[in-house]
This record gives sequence, structure tokens and C-alpha cells, in this order.
Amino acid sequence: MDNIQDITQGIHELKFEAMAHSFPEEIIQEILIRLSVKSLIKCTSVCKAWRSMIINQSFIHAHLNPTVDFANRNDIDLLLLHRISGSNSLNYHQNTFIHKVKDEVHSVHHDNQAFDVYSKIEFPIAAKKNYGNSHLRVVGTCDGLICLADDVPSYAYNFIIWNPAIKKSVTLPMPGITYETHGGYDASIGFGFDATTNDYKVVRVVTLLDEDDETPTLTEVYSLATGTWSSPACVSPICRIEMAASSAFVNGVLHWPVVCQTDVDSYYIILTFDLGKEVFGQIPMPKIIQWDFNLGLQLSVSDNKKSIALFMRPNNREDFYTDYGREDSVLDIWVMKEYGREESWTKLITLNPQGPETIFLSALCFRKSGELLLLLKEKERQELLSLDLVSKQRKLLGISGYKYCTGHFYKESLLLLDKSDAESY
Repeated sequence: MDNIQDITQGIHELKFEAMAHSFPEEIIQEILIRLSVKSLIKCTSVCKAWRSMIINQSFIHAHLNPTVDFANRNDIDLLLLHRISGSNSLNYHQNTFIHKVKDEVHSVHHDNQAFDVYSKIEFPIAAKKNYGNSHLRVVGTCDGLICLADDVPSYAYNFIIWNPAIKKSVTLPMPGITYETHGGYDASIGFGFDATTNDYKVVRVVTLLDEDDETPTLTEVYSLATGTWSSPACVSPICRIEMAASSAFVNGVLHWPVVCQTDVDSYYIILTFDLGKEVFGQIPMPKIIQWDFNLGLQLSVSDNKKSIALFMRPNNREDFYTDYGREDSVLDIWVMKEYGREESWTKLITLNPQGPETIFLSALCFRKSGELLLLLKEKERQELLSLDLVSKQRKLLGISGYKYCTGHFYKESLLLLDKSDAESY
């Protein structure tokens, strides 16, 4: 049987080789650009001409954003799940961090009714060698690239841009603002695409904590194209960011929930950063939301990646190392129906605990259908469910037993294939 398979494979390779030399280059490119990432990686081994064509930056971007929708390629909606089971969890501002990791899974699922597995992802072994903390967190995804950070709860500086579809990753250099250089701080990062320069950027927002009179907030920007961080600069408007505050990338802009202070009060805004212009701005929060030290705010993407959503719940700060979720916790879901318009903030639903044994732990993300992915704690067991916010119908997705779970939009791409400094595994 092995001999037959070898002969068949050899015949296919000869056919590919013959086609590579008999068709004009533009025709071959039109054929190749219709293939999946997995097939294209195989095609790089057919001949030098094909490899040169596929790893070319113009081909990579044309494959990512084709001018024509090809059948069976661009109609697949995918979601990336990152799940961790373990013990000694730390809960802080809508974030859960597992200190003793038992099991960690990255998987891609079809965003359909069945929510069936599209693929399981092999995590790069090299990235696991020098953790400052017990696990990396998924900061965000963009065009098939996944941004990972090892930055909480202990000060650590492992930032990675990872493309699991082609098994390549780029480890970012040490940022300019560290504990050693600036003392104590709170920080969060965001990840997105700058369409003006065709560059992918990581933006780090850092509030320094060791100042006597005020706590300045600084920023530094990493460019994938140059492989460097910018020099730290002051953030305007003056604000304070919480440790590992969530970020959302929409319309070429990154968003974070932050706190502003005056002589008389504190209030929330959404800090924005335009990746093309590299300037900060702000979007008001819903007027009804007042600053509260015990309030947890999480930003997400809504309206099929066209606007932003806000998940709000009280935090339990009495003991960071207790299991997340209390009987009196509620979860409010807000969306900005018209991006940028304060008046369009709308509260969709308030999710209350369903008795002492059923608590909504966290909201992950909106699905393309408009349903919301949630992590539910029921009788000491965590379950992932999809909630229809109109009919209030709940559907368990068959994924359980994980204390930590995040969800992000995902698509396969060839990005990083042309980067010589990207590590393969």
C-alpha cells in the first residue's frame, strides 16, 4: 500500500511540475490564489518558481483579500477559543489567570449552529520556554495573526505574534517601559492592522504608579514591518488604565476602557488609538455607568466587526484567589449600535444568576449570528454556551471543565510566510 501511495504522490508531483512550466505565470497565480493556506504550503515544495510566487508579499495580501469570492474559501466563519483548566486562579477586572495550569487548548471552531471543530492548533513549543507567568493570554486576532502576551499578574515581557496556519511566530523585542526602567505600573496592549502602511501593530498603554502627584500614562507602538518599538510618549487625554484591560480593534482603531480623574470625581471613557494616524482620542461610555472601584469593564467587537460592545459586572476584590463568580453578580451587555455616536449606546440585556448554582461567569464575544458566547458555572462545573439575546434561548456547546476561556474571530492566512526572522516549529 505504501508503494502505491508513493507512486501516486510521485505522479501528482510530476503533473504539478509539468503545469508549472506549461502555463503562463499569471494563470498559475490565478489558480493558486484560490487554494487554501494548507494547500499553498504544500505547493511551495513543488518548484522554486511556485515557492517564490507564494511567499511574495503581494501574493500573500492578494490571497488574504481577494477581489473575487472563491467558492468554499471565503464563506467559512471561524472562532478561536483559548481554554485553560487548573487551580489557584486570580480574578482581576474581568480577567482570569490560572497559576497552576493543568490543561491548555487552542482550537478553531466553525461559527455555525453545530459549532463543530474546524481544527486544533499546535502551540509553538519554543514559546513555552521562558514564561514569566504560567500562561500567555490572547490579546487579539487580526487577519489570521494571533497576538499573545505574558504580562500579568507578574511583570513579564513575552509578546508574540503567531500564525498557527503556517506554524510561524515572531517574538517581540523587550519594550521600552519595564519595571526596571520605570518602577511599578499597570499596562494593557492592543493589536490591529494599519491599512495606510499595510503594517500590523502592537500598542502598549502603561500607567506609571510611582509618581507622587499624578500617575502619567505612556504609550509605545511596535511595528511588525520594522520589528521595533517606538519611543515612549504621553497619552492624551490624561487617563489611567487598569492591569490587562481588554482591547477591541474596530474600523482601524484600538479601544480600551480607562478612567479619567478631576479634582471632584472620576469617570470612565473609552480611549481610542487610530493605527494609521497614530493619534489618541476618546468615545464616551453610556451616561448611566458611573465610576466604581469594584466594577469590571470589558470591551469586545459587535455588529459583525463594525462596532463595539461593553460587558459590565461587579468584581469580587475580597479575595483574588477565590473561584470567580458570586451569587449576587450580574452581567450587563451594552452595544454601540452606530459606531462613534454616544446616543446609540443600548443595553441589550442584564444576565442575573439563576439561583445559587447557576452563575454567568463571563462574556467571551458576539458570534456572526448575533448570539453571545458565555461561560456559565452550573453546579461547580463550567460550561460554554451560546445565548440568543432576542429569544433568550440557551444552547450548550459541549465544551466544559475550563476555568479560563476566551473567544476571538479568526481566519487563516499566509501572513509571516515572507518574514525571514519568523520562527518555524
